[in-house]
Amino acid sequence: MATSASAQLSKVVKRQYMELPQGDQVQAMYIWIDGTGEGLRCKTRTLDSEPKSIEDFPEWNFDGSSTYQSEGSNSDMYLIPSAMFRDPFRKDPNKLVFCEVLKYNRKPAETNHRLTCKKVMEMVDHQSPWFGMEQEYTILGTDGHPFGWPSNGFPGPQGPYYCGVGADKAYGRDIVEAHYRACLYAGVMICGTNAEVMPAQWEFQIGPCEGINMGDHLWVARFILHRVCEDFGVVASFDPKPIPGNWNGAGCHTNFSTKEMREDGGLKCIEECIEKLGKRHNYHIRAYDPKGGLDNARRLTGHHETSNIHEFSAGVANRGASIRIPRTVGQEKKGYFEDRRPSANCDPYAVTEALIRTCLLDEEGEEPVDY
Repeated sequence: MATSASAQLSKVVKRQYMELPQGDQVQAMYIWIDGTGEGLRCKTRTLDSEPKSIEDFPEWNFDGSSTYQSEGSNSDMYLIPSAMFRDPFRKDPNKLVFCEVLKYNRKPAETNHRLTCKKVMEMVDHQSPWFGMEQEYTILGTDGHPFGWPSNGFPGPQGPYYCGVGADKAYGRDIVEAHYRACLYAGVMICGTNAEVMPAQWEFQIGPCEGINMGDHLWVARFILHRVCEDFGVVASFDPKPIPGNWNGAGCHTNFSTKEMREDGGLKCIEECIEKLGKRHNYHIRAYDPKGGLDNARRLTGHHETSNIHEFSAGVANRGASIRIPRTVGQEKKGYFEDRRPSANCDPYAVTEALIRTCLLDEEGEEPVDY
């Protein structure tokens, strides 16, 4: 099993240092999205007292030329603290702080989609948009081979692994349990987890979150997963099709509702939104992975519980459709719908913003409106 050298370091030795008192000072780990649109970076600074709100964190900066975000001749980028969480690795009173990235001229970095997402969310605040995102991922060894798979072959075909239990069906549950508890400690709105269809593939769900909180909580949940995997010496992959062939890909199904959809008769509003989404399929496909749809093209083939990337479809309880209306929603005539198109490596800010623009702001065409 290919695990990293850091996994072999004694965690017992580390623990004696982590138990030392730190006085009144606090370690704040600043986290941001790098220039790939899917990688996360972090660094830590000492604060003199425990922050009580996001306003208590100072702005900071970093070398953008080392994160695919700037030229070396003008490399300073600004970190703007945006969301605060408890630190499950260093524990209270230490903090995780998720940041937006601004360029030297204070304009948003190319992969900072939070700024426009927040503006759009504020425009529809009165409609109370709720989101829930189902994050699938694959546990890999440091050699890129799925965790627990035979070194020179494949496990048995898909069938027994989804929500499976047992050493021959569930690969890497320790990581899943550690991540779940760490998210709860941090204050991340994690609401569930399960083993997925492909062995070594898992899913966690975040939500329901209102507005901008969806992106904040999912990104921090991803960061915590990467850190947990680091401790175990393995890698969490959000690649939408990590293993080619007859194996399920990985998505980030997005559940969406508004106050009107959740009230009696809300199914009419859901159907109206689906009609709008059908007329703007290509725009959403471009927003649903960091490479403008190229990553998702490997996954959205019409097979393995996916829709075809070139066609829009919707149906009740249909896992092969672009949009699925849950059976209970069809029966109760209210609730939410599920957009099954976003890829596992999507930016949740871009996904939720696109849904708001099309469904609630009635935008049409291939490009977003500049407000």
